[in-house]
This record gives sequence, structure tokens and C-alpha cells, in this order.
Amino acid sequence: MTHLTDSPAAPGSPAEPATLTDLRRLRRALHREPEIGLHLPVTQAAVVDALAGLPLEVTRGKALSSVTAVLRGGRPGPAVLLRADMDALPVQEETGLPYASRTDGAMHACGHDLHTAGLVGAARLLAARRTELAGDVVFMFQPGEEGCDGAALMIEEGVLEAAGQRVVAAYALHVFSTRLPLGMVTTRPGTMLAASDAFDVTVTGRGGHGSMPHLTRDPVVAACEMVTALQTRVAREIDVQDPAVVSVGSLHAGTARNVVPSEARFEATVRTYSETARDQVQRLVERTLRGIALAHDVTVDVEYARQYPATVNPPEEAAFALSTAAGLFGTDRVVEGERPVSGSEDFSRVLEEVPGAFLAVGACPPGADLATAPVNHSAQAVFDDAVLGDQAALLAALAVGALDRHAAGDGA
Repeated sequence: MTHLTDSPAAPGSPAEPATLTDLRRLRRALHREPEIGLHLPVTQAAVVDALAGLPLEVTRGKALSSVTAVLRGGRPGPAVLLRADMDALPVQEETGLPYASRTDGAMHACGHDLHTAGLVGAARLLAARRTELAGDVVFMFQPGEEGCDGAALMIEEGVLEAAGQRVVAAYALHVFSTRLPLGMVTTRPGTMLAASDAFDVTVTGRGGHGSMPHLTRDPVVAACEMVTALQTRVAREIDVQDPAVVSVGSLHAGTARNVVPSEARFEATVRTYSETARDQVQRLVERTLRGIALAHDVTVDVEYARQYPATVNPPEEAAFALSTAAGLFGTDRVVEGERPVSGSEDFSRVLEEVPGAFLAVGACPPGADLATAPVNHSAQAVFDDAVLGDQAALLAALAVGALDRHAAGDGA
């Protein structure tokens, strides 16, 4: 697979690969203008402009400002998909970078600007060798990964069939500002990322004066007992070899110190690595909260939302991804992950539909301490865009390799 360089792009053919300078310029422009959620008009326009001149069939989303582009290979064959998420986070940037966000309260704190620019680079690399491709490539530029389930909306709008046939494989990668040395690539067979669910709880009692709690039905005490009991019940009912994490991130009640309120609320997230544990935790949460409510003579309303499933790499796809990365970069820059990552991803929606793999790439700046560098989602998170060329080359190589595997009958 051809790699991008810092040398000037050759004039003439619009299919000439971008240079690393081009991709850095695009990434930093995106970083300066972050957009949140499903509607990213500035980002969408920048992607369409960056793809201009390539032999692509480009369409825009209807329910969200996505971009789908199809590259037709020069030889008949199946279609594969490459995905990048494009949305930013509601974070006030504190990096001090010269290209820091110019939008108050928004920041590319998770590296999606690199994902987007890297996929543009892959499109250019693949377009330059279009005649060699044994099939088609679908480029999925997706808004709304951060809590908006943009992948599900793009699937509903037909991204998996954008080439006129259903894709046979799909690949995505994610940069990390810590965890991995710069340029290191990892993935693993089986669960790569956790499932993410959430629940909101309202505890209703009877309010009154703080000096006479016996005349009230205190929802605060009940809610506090619920929060601590959830930790105990998870530790005692869920298999430690198939773990679960329940984190209460918001708890609110009352308006004055000497008044027992009539209501308390709290909100929590759940992370699990299998459907078995996922089902167990939901049952555990509902049973525990209702039991405590009964004991305190209060009522409880539990709104439990199953959000993103676990991101699962079929073993053969993980092996293919690792071998592809090793072939590009050498075995010293590739490592098989020992454990799943506890974060979640809506690329899991795609991998529920078709086989494929999700990979991680280190983007921690040289000289930074991997143990203390600000993590993804931090207002101080910094990603080194020196990895853009590697991202583009790896995505392109995964597409070429997957098409060749299926053309040879080895893709099943």
C-alpha cells in the first residue's frame, strides 16, 4: 500500500494522493471549527470539499449531516466499508494549541478530527489505485457518535448498501491521546469495547421538616442506600471474569438543609462486555431499587435504556487486521490487546450487521508520559497528527486486503 508523504502533491490527476501536509491542514481546520451531535454542516462541507475531484459517488444524509462516498473498483467484486466519526464534544478546550477550538464549549477532545482527515487520506490512496481494486469501497463519514447513535441512523439510511450491494466487511480505527505510544496499533479478538447502557431513577417519598423525619418518607436516605447497594450487588452477583461497572454520575435532591424533600433523582451508566452480563445488570438494578424502595415505604421509577452494544471483533477479522498492520508498520508497532477497553462505540451497530474490526492507534505526542497524559475527552487532550499518514495507509490496506480475501474466496 502506498504511503502518504510530506512531499508536494503531483499536479494533474485528481486521484493523486493527498500529502501529509494536506491532511494536517484539513485536520486542524476541523479542530478549529468543532461541531456537536448529528448536524455538522461546516464539517460536512469540509469533507465534501476534501473529496472533490476524486472518482467518488458522494451523497449526503437526510436525518443527519453525514457523507457517504462510494469508490468503484476497476474489477468486479464485493464492497467493503471504512468509517470515520466526525463530531466533537461539549468541552471547553484548554490545550493552548495554535489551532485550538474557536467555538465556545465545543472541542475535538476525542480525536474525531483525525479520524475524518485520515479517512479522506484513505480515499485518496484508494482512488489512486482504483483500477486494481477487486470491488468497491464505501466511505462512511458519520456524525453523532458521541451519544447520538449516528451509526444507527446511517444504517437506517442505507450506508451498508450504498454501493448497490451489502458490504461484506467494515473497519474503523480510533486514536488515543494516552494508553499507546505514538503510532502503535492494537486490536483484539472478541469484545474490543464495552456495551453502554444508562438508567435514570426518581425516588418519591413524603417531604417535611428536617427536625421530624419520622413524619416523612425520606427519598434522600433511600436514594443514597440505592447508590451504595448497587455497587455491592454488582460485586456479588456479576461474574468477576465477565465484569460490569455501574457509575452514578448525577444525584440531586432538595432545596434547603432543614427540609426533607419529596423527591430525589439520580442518573447512572452501565458498562458490560457480554450480553449475558448486560441482561444480568438490568435485572439486578431494577430488582435492587424496587426492594429498597419497598423497605423505605417510598416509590421508585426506573427508566432503563439499552444504548450501544459491545463492539465485538470476530477472531478471524482481528487476526486479519493485526497482520495487515504488521505488514505495513512492522511487528514492533503492533500488539494484540489483552483486555477490552471500557469505553463504548456506536461502530458496534455496524459490526452487529457485518463482520469487521475496530482498531486503536496511539496518538500521544512524543515526550508525553503515557501514564499521565490527558485522556480522550479531557479538555487538555492533545493528539499528534503525525499519525494521519499511518491512519490513511492502514484503512486503505484493510480495504484492499478485505476485497482481495473475498475475491479469493477467503472472506467467509
